[in-house]
Amino acid sequence: MPYPDAAATHLTPAEDAVPADLLALDATDPLARTRDLFSLPDSVLYLDGNSLGALPAHVPDRVAQVVTREWGDQLIRSWTGDAAWMTLPDRVAARLAPLLGARPEQVAVSDSTSVNLFKLLSAALHLQDTASGGTRRVILTDADNFPTDLYVAQGLNALLRDRYELRRVPALDLAGAFGPDVAVLLATEVDYRTGERLDLPGLTRDAHAHGVLTVWDLAHSAGAFPLDLRAADVDFALGCGYKFLNGGPGAPSFVYVSERHLEGVPAFLSGWMGHAEPFEMAREYRPAAGARRFVVGTPGVLNLAALDAALEVFGDVDLHALRTKSLGLTDTFIRLMAPVAARHGLTLVTPLEHARRGSQVSYRHARAGELMTHLIRAGVIGDYRTPDILRFGFTPLYLSYADTYRAAQRTGAVLDAVLGAAQVQA
Repeated sequence: MPYPDAAATHLTPAEDAVPADLLALDATDPLARTRDLFSLPDSVLYLDGNSLGALPAHVPDRVAQVVTREWGDQLIRSWTGDAAWMTLPDRVAARLAPLLGARPEQVAVSDSTSVNLFKLLSAALHLQDTASGGTRRVILTDADNFPTDLYVAQGLNALLRDRYELRRVPALDLAGAFGPDVAVLLATEVDYRTGERLDLPGLTRDAHAHGVLTVWDLAHSAGAFPLDLRAADVDFALGCGYKFLNGGPGAPSFVYVSERHLEGVPAFLSGWMGHAEPFEMAREYRPAAGARRFVVGTPGVLNLAALDAALEVFGDVDLHALRTKSLGLTDTFIRLMAPVAARHGLTLVTPLEHARRGSQVSYRHARAGELMTHLIRAGVIGDYRTPDILRFGFTPLYLSYADTYRAAQRTGAVLDAVLGAAQVQA
């Protein structure tokens, strides 16, 4: 191993020599206090919150309370007693709604992103089919959209006997691809590989001008920067709870439904928890009001409780300050990594323009997978995406400018050790 493992790694003199201007930014950071709300190991520089958010320090106690007192002592009484498990999905939705620019009744929390995408895409296609008389038969999507989004669309189309064409175009060509045959735009706001951010309000506006409904995947958006889905007039959206929302591995997903669709939108995964009166045990389905109809089965109380507790961190966070710090951290990392990138042939694929950037920085390199393995062993935890992407996520709630500096310094040292200090990759 050309660089020591994280457990044996202490800050080198270079890593500890944080420039005064960065220390000054940390000293005046309005979000500096939120770092103490998370449990982070001292031995790592964690740049993978865009894949799995760090553990909020109070979540273990909340989960322990659910397990030992609410489940252990109260047993089944917790569904309707003080713990009120039955309404937990609604309480989590209400806590999440401000981060989305939504009203509580527009949000439902349950299941996974893949399952929720199936729910929303099937609903959007049905609404469009009814409105257009069956003349719109195209699902328009980014050619490099996240694979599960493509798979769900393919599977749903197969269920519908291939009535639709899944038309994949480059992200930058989406705005010019709307036409009279397009039913739904299925798009992810922030590209999971490059961190490029699409113009959600602009594309939604263009879609509506052509009679197209929108389904947005916000997996890398929610909790990373302010969202205002109502102002953008988004039809449907979904996202996960375990990335920038820090809800834990496999945390529940969410759906968002525009107010104009709330009463008429069909829920084809029509389970009993989405019924208007679940305990009537009626033999005919009657949808609950609002987005609650998209809650299908019995709520997963443990993971909902973890997400509920995790969202408390955002209670008094200014999301605009969050975005400002995100851009500051990523700007700093890009600047500090510039000589490393030049030395070793890394190609920056994350946009420099702030409006087009999410909260991550990505580079291409032919040996990206191998390099990330070495970086993780050395305590810089980012991740690798095929075929050649080194990906570094920046969560402003628990990362500082000093962390960013040290991560860049250590990344340079690791790459020098693995590739050779003077080696430049073609």
